Amino acid sequence: RTGFSAVIATSAILLLSSALQAAVAPTEAVKRTTDEAFRILDDQEMQRPARLMERRKLLEKVIGARFDYREMAKRTLPTRWKTLTEAERKEFVDLFQSFLSTSYADKIEGYSGEQVQYLAERIEGDYAEVRTKIVSEKTEIPIDYRLMGRAGDWFVYDMIADGVSLVRNYRGQFDKIIRESGYPDLVEELRKKSKEAKPPKPKK
Repeated sequence: RTGFSAVIATSAILLLSSALQAAVAPTEAVKRTTDEAFRILDDQEMQRPARLMERRKLLEKVIGARFDYREMAKRTLPTRWKTLTEAERKEFVDLFQSFLSTSYADKIEGYSGEQVQYLAERIEGDYAEVRTKIVSEKTEIPIDYRLMGRAGDWFVYDMIADGVSLVRNYRGQFDKIIRESGYPDLVEELRKKSKEAKPPKPKK
């Protein structure tokens, strides 16, 4: 009887986990974020110079709700991460998020009517990949999103743009800086880039 109860309990947990994960599909998760970002960009009122900073903050908030910056940051420091204190990890994640979210928002602000095609999705347990393509009159750029499932939703932990992994790219850059001048220099470099990436305040 005990064994039977354990099987029932395990089955219930697995079914609950599947139900939570099925609350939103990976493609739908990516589409929601993309649609919301484009909605902000298409808003005529938000395009006024005086609302530049407000629009940027809205874009960063939308992007930040979908991107798992801690997981991304952790993957860029696969070896060093284990040696950092929790305070150091938080500092690095905050700097990485500030730099990356601003840089990504800056790229999105270059949007001028391009269309997003959702090509396919692949799910393996708690991980998924959504293949998309940005299409304009002049070019087509494939962008694949890699996501982790958590609490009935999906969160991006890497992006593959035109065949180049964002996480792998930064991992190589960060590793080079650490090897040549040390981890503190990497933190300082991220701090500088985070400040440089901020958009200029509009003139009154």
